[in-house]
Amino acid sequence: MISFENYTLRPLEINDLHAYFNLVERNRKRLEDFFTGTVSRTQDINATELFLKEIIEKRDQKSYYPFVLEAHNTNELVAFIDLKNIDWSIPKAEIGCYTDQKLAGTGLTSKTMKLFLKYCFEYFEFKKIFLRTHYSNKAALALAKNCGFEKEGVIRMDYRTTSGEIVDLQYYGLLNKEIPVATI
Repeated sequence: MISFENYTLRPLEINDLHAYFNLVERNRKRLEDFFTGTVSRTQDINATELFLKEIIEKRDQKSYYPFVLEAHNTNELVAFIDLKNIDWSIPKAEIGCYTDQKLAGTGLTSKTMKLFLKYCFEYFEFKKIFLRTHYSNKAALALAKNCGFEKEGVIRMDYRTTSGEIVDLQYYGLLNKEIPVATI
């Protein structure tokens, strides 16, 4: 767990079901294009429960790690960060995240991400963390820059959006020796 200011970043648990569903529901429209799995698997509370059980099982298998950012004053989940596409032979992982629309542009995502990246490099001993994003996702591009990621290239025809369009993605990487420092 990582606690700072009024927030705690911690692993997602099954008892987060309703709070997680509410986070997704509040942001569903924003998540449609680039969180296809999340949007399609959380259409109602029962589907969301099954989805959470599956991703928690993947965590137990060390192949996927979901985290949530909880606000202390409301106990509301306000962000989600995950580690996926983990390759333990390197070791490296892809990172993804979204923050509640009401907190967009506040700097909370950058601060949380910097603290989390430090944690990931130390705890999991990753050598590299990468992220993929579409050129239209200005928030993700800014986050990559703010957190010290370097653009490594564009992979063509790399992702299918919820609408079925196959799009190019920009790849950004961060090495453990390039770890950003968060100011708290």
